[in-house]
Amino acid sequence: MGTKVDIPGLEWRKSTHSGGGNDCVEVAFTPDGTALRDSKNPAAGLLTLHSAGWDALLSAARSGELNLR
Repeated sequence: MGTKVDIPGLEWRKSTHSGGGNDCVEVAFTPDGTALRDSKNPAAGLLTLHSAGWDALLSAARSGELNLR
């Protein structure tokens, strides 16, 4: 896991649940895992997760382990 300013060539996606606003997290898939950034401020940098970290984050979110509100 690490933080970076940018990785050229990534295709960023927002959730279809975002409602078209900029109040969400964007994701892009990399050869090693997933990159995440704040859609309100993409220049602030991004967080990268290896595949296992991304899977663990999704699992925790889906099971309700995270306080998402």
